[in-house]
Amino acid sequence: MTADRPADNGASADRSADPAARLRAEGLDAGSWSNGPGDRYGAHDHAYDKVLVVATGSIRFGLPDLDRTVELRTGDRLDLPAGTRHDAVVGASGVTCLEAHVPAGTFATATLRASGEW
Repeated sequence: MTADRPADNGASADRSADPAARLRAEGLDAGSWSNGPGDRYGAHDHAYDKVLVVATGSIRFGLPDLDRTVELRTGDRLDLPAGTRHDAVVGASGVTCLEAHVPAGTFATATLRASGEW
């Protein structure tokens, strides 16, 4: 399984920008959820496309059907098409994520974008 981690490209300074405001500027209405260190989600999928942004902390998403994992830290974003099976393991400091749902078919592929690149 390959692991993806977006290049920083000097974007670490952008990690403090308000990700909720950035999502609202795209017309997305995101809710938030949090989990403690080491919490896990088993593999599942959804009938809608999903936008996930890490507000604080870190989380690793597995994409078993794509033989891929993605590491997200504060400010990083993952766009998941409907039907994409994913699991997750929360990082050592816990995580708070913002999540918005968009119509199925909005995203063609799972896309990871570093803070400052979206």
